[in-house]
Amino acid sequence: MLKIVTLTLGPAVTNAYIVADSDGGEAVMIDPAWDGKMILQAAKERNWRITNIWLTHAHFDHLGGSAEVADNLNPPPPVALHKDDYWLWRAQGGAPLFGMQIDPGPEPTVELVHGQQLYLGKYTFEVRFAPGHTPGHVMFYCAAEKVMFCGDVIFQGSIGRTDLPRGDHQTLLTSIREQVLTLPDDVRLLSGHGPETTVGFERLHNPFL
Repeated sequence: MLKIVTLTLGPAVTNAYIVADSDGGEAVMIDPAWDGKMILQAAKERNWRITNIWLTHAHFDHLGGSAEVADNLNPPPPVALHKDDYWLWRAQGGAPLFGMQIDPGPEPTVELVHGQQLYLGKYTFEVRFAPGHTPGHVMFYCAAEKVMFCGDVIFQGSIGRTDLPRGDHQTLLTSIREQVLTLPDDVRLLSGHGPETTVGFERLHNPFL
């Protein structure tokens, strides 16, 4: 069974997701936002093994816990990121713009591309490229479970900000139209901030769309 634990962490109140195939105990960490030890404790309590870190994008509030998670696992999990956000990872996710210094964690070694298949136990996730909030933003879609981890592309009643370096509003809207609104209405959207929503709800009620 696919199990999801949501931890809301850090100065930007970011949703970090531990996602597991509970039958085998294998888990991935999507956007280890902050407080790596809290993430590790949540996995340990459930006897889950974090084997990979998947990043929707490289803003600091989505990877601030990467270093602590990786430093406390043996072997350290590989980190997956789209190449168009490597520049942002190297810039500490933009943390210095907000007066902070962070360790961005292990260098990404898995280059995400649109349409790529990622595996977690018996579950398959499709990588959906959705730039706009950042140039290399991706989402992770599990069709079998009708759930998508969409980072900062779309929120309940809102969309990602585009006023940070290399953001682009029209590109983001195109990404939402092509990569979110093309999915069935009952697909759950688990965002980087705020409560979960569905494709159908946002299609009808999101004022930005």
